[in-house]
Amino acid sequence: MRKNYFVKLVNYMKNVYQIDHGLNQLSDGRVNPTYCTGQVILPVLFGFLLRIKSFNELNFMIKNYEFTKLFPRGTKLPQIDAIRDTLKVLDLEGLKQVNQNVVKTAVENKVFDNGTIDGYTVAAIDGTKFFGSNKKSCPECLKNTKGNKIHSFHSGAVISIVGKGPKLVIGFEMYRPGEDSASKDEGELNVVKRLLSSTMKSQKRLMDVVVYDTLACNSVWINHCRNLGIDTIVRAKNNNNKSLRSARKKTNKSKVVNVWEDEKGFEKVEVYESTFTMDNVDQPLRFVKFAMKHKDKKRTQLMIVTTSMDMAHKTLFKIIRARWDIENSIFNNLKSECGLEHCFVHGGKAVEAVLNLIIIASNLMQLFLVRRLRNQLTTQREMVRLLLKGLYLMKYKEELVFSSS
Repeated sequence: MRKNYFVKLVNYMKNVYQIDHGLNQLSDGRVNPTYCTGQVILPVLFGFLLRIKSFNELNFMIKNYEFTKLFPRGTKLPQIDAIRDTLKVLDLEGLKQVNQNVVKTAVENKVFDNGTIDGYTVAAIDGTKFFGSNKKSCPECLKNTKGNKIHSFHSGAVISIVGKGPKLVIGFEMYRPGEDSASKDEGELNVVKRLLSSTMKSQKRLMDVVVYDTLACNSVWINHCRNLGIDTIVRAKNNNNKSLRSARKKTNKSKVVNVWEDEKGFEKVEVYESTFTMDNVDQPLRFVKFAMKHKDKKRTQLMIVTTSMDMAHKTLFKIIRARWDIENSIFNNLKSECGLEHCFVHGGKAVEAVLNLIIIASNLMQLFLVRRLRNQLTTQREMVRLLLKGLYLMKYKEELVFSSS
């Protein structure tokens, strides 16, 4: 039992994050249900922890009695139709609260006490598409045409912790058709503004700085962040903004303010900086350019705008490069390993419910690997293989390790 990773994970979820209590608080809109809400949702959560690729796979696990030891003896588990029906009418606020409690508990356990980059806890925001299908759709779907087929999908923005330590997804916001502009720039910016506002409200003490791509290099985003009381770093872009063009020219003509030799991944990095005032922004901003000479002699540059007037150049450099963690680590993991690109179920609240459960499962796995196993395993795939082995072994034990009743 000492080496059963599935039991270790279940006990970690139960004893540290009280997931069983959170699931028991959930409710849904069914009338006279046969199964309580937590009893329906628990197998789905464990399915996502075990990286199911479809609800057919989950249905097979239920029929094969894979989860019987998670419930009191004699408990009958719901079939997949009952699970789909429940997800469509699930209380989303209660489910979001489960993930918020996971993140808050991680903060209380001092997971991010030393920051994720040079003492700062850094969050990154980015938009993505998910749950695409050429067959299934719902009224909330966005659509585009691929050849002769209409492809339906959902879109939204995600905010996550980047840098060292567990890369937790701390919130997401769905694109709202008819409310958010069809223009990518304007539409996504509306979504991420809502996302940052809600995240600052629920996780007020967590983040020191938020980093975003060139889409947010404008007064709307800068003012929004300042009104919320958080610093931001954004990639600078070539556009028709007169103040940005002037800042770039001024910075290009300035003298080098810092040079790093043999910086990790580079032969040399030169730093140029100036302060400027952006149109429609009252307070001054920093415009910083990093000119990088690679070890293969190739030269590139990276330009940023930030509200932080005293952050060290190396820290700014680390943070803007860590922004790629949300693409390379989080989105890649969610899409390739956690089924974010598969359309599990449509209708009602099901899409957001499934997305919440995938995120909760991903966060718990991250915390378990980093905090309890100390990154002893090399990949999450290896972890899943050991979890499945532990689940199989548990079928032949008499221990009850988890219960939602």
